[in-house]
Amino acid sequence: MSLGLSLPWRAALRQASRTPVPRVSLIALTARPLTAGPRPRSPPALLFTSRNFSSSVYRSKEKNPKADPLEESKSEGEDESKPKAQEEQDELEGKSKPEPIPQKSGDARSSAAGEGSSGSGSDGGGKKRKQAERSLVKPSIPDVYPQVMAIPIGKRPLFPGFYKAITIRDKEVGQAIADMVKRGQPYIGAFLLKDDDADKDVIDDPNEVYDVGSFCQVTSAFPVGPDDNFAMTCVLYPHRRIKMTSLKPPTADKPQEPITEADTIVESTLGEAAVKEGESESQSKGDVVASFEENSADASKSPQYYEATSFLRDRKVSIANVENLVEEPFDLKTNKVIPALVSEIVNTFKAVALLNPLFRDHISTFSVQTTMNVGEDPLKLADFAAAVAQADSHELQEALEDMNVETRLSKSLLVLKKELMNAELQSKIVKDVETKIHKKQREYWLMEQMKGIKRELGIESDGKDKLIEKFSEKASKLAMPEPVKKVFDEELSKLSHLEPAASEFNVTRNYLDWLTQLPWGQRSAENFAIQHAREVLDEDHYGLKDVKDRILEFIAVGKLRGTVEGKILCMVGPPGVGKTSIGKSVARALNRQYYRFSVGGLTDVAEIKGHRRTYVGALPGRIIQALKKCQTENPLILIDEVDKIGRGHQGDPASALLELLDPEQNNSFLDHYMDVPVDLSKVLFVCTANMTDTIPRPLLDRMEMIELSGYVADEKMAIAERYLAPSAKEISGLKDVDVNLEKEAIVELINKYCRESGVRNLKKQIEKVYRKSALKIVTELGEEAFPESEALTDEGKAALEEAEKDESDVKETPENIENETTQTPRVALKVPDSVHVSINKDNLSDYVGPPVFTSDRLYDITPPGVAMGLAWTSMGGAALYVESILENALSSASHPGLERTGSLKSVMKESTSVAYSFVKGLVAKEFPKNKFFEHARIHLHCPEGATPKDGPSAGITMATSMLSLAMDKSLDPTIAMTGELTVTGKVLRIGGLREKTVAARRAGAKMVIFPQDNTSDWLELPENIKEGIEGKPVSWYSQVFDLVFPDIDREQANKVWEKELKHKKRSKKEKPRDRDRDEDEESGDDDD
Repeated sequence: MSLGLSLPWRAALRQASRTPVPRVSLIALTARPLTAGPRPRSPPALLFTSRNFSSSVYRSKEKNPKADPLEESKSEGEDESKPKAQEEQDELEGKSKPEPIPQKSGDARSSAAGEGSSGSGSDGGGKKRKQAERSLVKPSIPDVYPQVMAIPIGKRPLFPGFYKAITIRDKEVGQAIADMVKRGQPYIGAFLLKDDDADKDVIDDPNEVYDVGSFCQVTSAFPVGPDDNFAMTCVLYPHRRIKMTSLKPPTADKPQEPITEADTIVESTLGEAAVKEGESESQSKGDVVASFEENSADASKSPQYYEATSFLRDRKVSIANVENLVEEPFDLKTNKVIPALVSEIVNTFKAVALLNPLFRDHISTFSVQTTMNVGEDPLKLADFAAAVAQADSHELQEALEDMNVETRLSKSLLVLKKELMNAELQSKIVKDVETKIHKKQREYWLMEQMKGIKRELGIESDGKDKLIEKFSEKASKLAMPEPVKKVFDEELSKLSHLEPAASEFNVTRNYLDWLTQLPWGQRSAENFAIQHAREVLDEDHYGLKDVKDRILEFIAVGKLRGTVEGKILCMVGPPGVGKTSIGKSVARALNRQYYRFSVGGLTDVAEIKGHRRTYVGALPGRIIQALKKCQTENPLILIDEVDKIGRGHQGDPASALLELLDPEQNNSFLDHYMDVPVDLSKVLFVCTANMTDTIPRPLLDRMEMIELSGYVADEKMAIAERYLAPSAKEISGLKDVDVNLEKEAIVELINKYCRESGVRNLKKQIEKVYRKSALKIVTELGEEAFPESEALTDEGKAALEEAEKDESDVKETPENIENETTQTPRVALKVPDSVHVSINKDNLSDYVGPPVFTSDRLYDITPPGVAMGLAWTSMGGAALYVESILENALSSASHPGLERTGSLKSVMKESTSVAYSFVKGLVAKEFPKNKFFEHARIHLHCPEGATPKDGPSAGITMATSMLSLAMDKSLDPTIAMTGELTVTGKVLRIGGLREKTVAARRAGAKMVIFPQDNTSDWLELPENIKEGIEGKPVSWYSQVFDLVFPDIDREQANKVWEKELKHKKRSKKEKPRDRDRDEDEESGDDDD
């Protein structure tokens, strides 16, 4: 249950005025006599005359005003002759508005109201006078109501005389309140919960609430929110203080008996006396009597006083027996403390009203509603002070429970003083904030005035003048081309006429900033010393003769001409061969600034050519940013991963690179942001790629290709000794420690663990060896040799102590993170000189695990039908074995066929068919008695079936494999071959001979057969790659045949399958069957 805010009477009247009300004479509002005693605690009469007790969201049907004359013409006897049951039924259906039951005729307040109404009546008589008297009857509240439905409230108690809106969320309680309102008994008991966090609508235990509460009348009740989430808002008007004597908690769920109309009428009445009283003329038609006045000494014992709540016996609501609390008597004339307290409360009210506008509204409403002097009713003043003050719930409850006027005033004054202190503190905070704001504003205006005065006197210029002066000064030091200078002057003139607050001002300022930060006409002094360049390149890289020669050629041309134009180089090779790092070495050799950016996965053209200045946050492209960073017109820009550039809905960056990397166009490169031509002809562009297949042809045509093949074993050995091992030893903390990685261990790593073309995996394995060595040293020496106290600095120790105190989760950043961090928390520890670690071939497996490759070749001795070919991959070269076997036993009855496996793509499948057709023709011509291919069903396979394979260069290898099977002769395992084969036996040119030769050397080949057209490629290979390998160029397959079958016996080759292919007599039934099977196999020969 959530508690609403206090609802003043004026707001309640305003709310009640929105609902349709019967017309009431103004005399009813002015005819109330002003009594000298305490004011009756009942809401204004207008509120009751306009109250609507219906809990439905629909309005009750209003009576047609035109029917009033007809109603007036009815006789009083006809009104009284209406059956009682019919009146009760109308009540239940909501056709008439039930009102609180007036007291008996002997009640002084009812009599006074009756006299006032009769004295102010009109001169008319008869039925009109009777109807007017009924409409002017003042609602009265029963003085005794010993049993009520108890509702707990939270946060604040309810004080008599002050409205409060509450929200009921329990459907049973809400329905009970709606039934009580319909029966004309809208009275409940409100008791404050002891737990401020509790939220409930029923009281299960008397200890949950304070025993002193308020007897309240439900002035209105209406549902709020959606139907599936029940909620009812009730406006309560507390009348007096009551005390709970006992509690009946909510009953358990029971099947509810159907309520008949007669039962409803019986439960709505309180006995014969009450019925008679309800039929009296002083009651309006349709009222239900619910009086609990003590008429006799036996009244308290009679069960009829509890019939008003008997219909709630099966409801899950709380029923409480209560008794009224009586105020202790006081005398204002003899007690001087009470007037003093009243005066202090009034003064406190005035002080709070000056600071809090909300209090001012409360006091205005209270003063309008209260016609008497506040000193005449100190009880009302005390309740008002406690009702509007913000205090703890137990303090307000104490003020509610106290029946002594003096102590109640003291407690109300206490909570009101706390409210005054809070208001003063709030006012002080507001004044302090306003003072700071006013001070800042005052300083701002004074500074602006001072600037204006200085500007008028010429002492100092404003920020815009300084900015223009700065741009002009920077431009004077640059050799801007004429078109750029013109644009700069125009933008500078525009900036001088713009206000600093304008949005265009910042755009223009940023553009001028970029224009003046580009190195127009500024170039670095290049070093064209050939010897210096060779030393730098050899120092950083081992091998790479082609790249080094091309750079030296570039330097030689520049040395003779005095200047060089920008070139575009593209280095293509497998990963880990040093393509990216060579760019930095070239920049160092030429004394050029170096800038690198990757275009792998790039899909936005704006990264290359920039954004338009109209966009918010626009920036130039990466090339202009490179010039700004390097501050020279001739840097070396490395564009990495150019073969992995993407393409998306924001354009094609590869097409944007065409202008950038074209020597004929990049002398006037136009960036979208700069919108002025920029000369990039002095820039040396170096691109890197793993393959050229994915690079667009027009872009590839603009670049000079330099292919980097993989490293052979001796090159890897030199790289590991010179670069990889010292670097890995230093980053492992073993720089000055005697940890020796012997040469034989490096050779073992290269041969058994790292057979790829590059050295990246070799670097990882060497780092792993040194990491394991570091762990071994620390483990064997123990923590005593490397204490943490020596490793931590003083700042690190303090940060560690703070971190140990922090108990927060590691996922959350602690609040005092600045105390737990420092710039130098640790220092390196020195390893004792007595430590000696040696890694050799024998103990290498303890550091890197068992070998990955156990042999140099897949076959040490190749069986018939196996030939070693060579293939090119993006990772470098690889040995590609081709295997051929017989699927079935060879006989004269068997039929030929060919099956191919090994993830072969379309081109390689065609090469298989070409090789098969060629070898059949070759055997038929050279060995006519060898009928192998006429009866053999062959299965050709390329190992590593998970790797897709394509290309025509395995043609001679496939033909050799099938010929080896047909001749039943094994090939030399040290012979590797590559070349495209035609059906006539011509061997055509292939690509990647360098990588394939490296793969052949790695596989232990001693002879490489390659096409005659690749002789120039073979001659260009470094000697260290060709060392130990004999190259054999061939033009026709007959030359290949002579090399792989040098001492073949032709007579033996003709008779090799003669025994298996002898004809056997077959029955006549088998011949047609064999013929049909032959036709089926020939038709499915090419199915894969």
